[in-house]
Amino acid sequence: MFPADRELTGQDVLDFILQHMMIAEHYKSLRKDYIGNHDILSKDTHRGNRPDNRLVGNLAHYIVETFNGFFIGIPPKITLDDESDNKQLKQWNDANSFQDKLSEISRQVDIYGRSIAFLYQNEDSETRVQYASPLTAFIIYNDTVEMKPIAFVNYYYINNKLNGQVITDEAKYALSDTFRMEDGEINQFGTVPAVEFFQNEARQGVLDNVQTLVDALDNTLSQKANQVEYFDNAYLAMLGVQLDEDEDGKPKLNLEGQQVIYSPDADATNARLEFLSKPDGDNMQENLIDRITNLTYQISMVSNLNDEAFAGNNSGVAMQYKLLPMRNLAMNKERKFTQSLRQLYKLLFSVGTVLSGNKQDAWQDLSFKFSQNIPANLADEAATAKNLAGITSKETQLSALSIVDDPKEEIHRMEKEQSDSIKNSLEVADNITDQQKAGVDGGEEEY
Repeated sequence: MFPADRELTGQDVLDFILQHMMIAEHYKSLRKDYIGNHDILSKDTHRGNRPDNRLVGNLAHYIVETFNGFFIGIPPKITLDDESDNKQLKQWNDANSFQDKLSEISRQVDIYGRSIAFLYQNEDSETRVQYASPLTAFIIYNDTVEMKPIAFVNYYYINNKLNGQVITDEAKYALSDTFRMEDGEINQFGTVPAVEFFQNEARQGVLDNVQTLVDALDNTLSQKANQVEYFDNAYLAMLGVQLDEDEDGKPKLNLEGQQVIYSPDADATNARLEFLSKPDGDNMQENLIDRITNLTYQISMVSNLNDEAFAGNNSGVAMQYKLLPMRNLAMNKERKFTQSLRQLYKLLFSVGTVLSGNKQDAWQDLSFKFSQNIPANLADEAATAKNLAGITSKETQLSALSIVDDPKEEIHRMEKEQSDSIKNSLEVADNITDQQKAGVDGGEEEY
């Protein structure tokens, strides 16, 4: 945040970068959890000759990928009412692989709590979109109620030298260690061409509240593995048994390294030969692992799809209840993403490279349909769509089918099929008529 009544300077930007680098340390820890580089791998836990297993049960990765797949595994449908405009919008989305980029943006939001999408003009003066990681990028807002973006900062270091770019409403500047907001290039967009994506106002991802539980699971699994390895082989106790000895009084049988406890005794009548049982804390450890695992899923609000509760023939309603926490999380994220997407397309349409210049306000007519990636019962969907006939529009009716990606395009294909069918029928009818006429003419000539 920056005061609206002050002018942003190069030194202000450098100060923001230093502040952001401190914030980014938390993002780095979240990224380490996601990729499996957990704290246990670098922890000093070695104790003498005892086993030192360091196991990573990477629930962080599973939670992010499960929720991201649930939220955007089925690409959202982004459409305009006008058929011509919708066709141009689809072409731009496809040319930019926007659905794939949106999936990566969603994944970053799940990990870090936020992500940034920005527009740029390529060498062919085509408007393109790309995403930036919050590890090295941020947006500066003013301190008004509207929180208007003042600048987009994307920075990185090469050989300890600052590089990157700062984009304001008026210009684009190259970053350096002695950055001054001078000699910038004109910003063709006339506004900050970057939009922040997030899933809640606190900018928290699905990992923020479970980091300690992820570490606790690693520690518990590693300790369990250490104990299993340490007590892997039982010891043979030979008490009161006199073995043959050599001249030095040592048993002729070499017992070194054989995990044998040997204690001779003159009273052989009380001799004992038995295996020592190892301590068993398996139940306690398993209960702790289960408790940590369940808490991790519960607090992250992401369902454990491998849980026994999802096995068997569950009804659709029962499945919905089991997925309810994750669905609530996804619906809140959907509202935030819709808000950010609308702002991004507002910037896009203002340039006039996708839609004509008089269509700058078309972003207000955009429709966004997110479909949560739940196993679909196509028979139920088909029945629902059939029952909607005559009650809703054709587009709404087709939207009930998960197999239909673009209802508008599907309607167009249906109309084309119907037109082709009528055309073919007319051609067949004309051929039959011609054949009949030819038969009649031939008969008259013969007669």
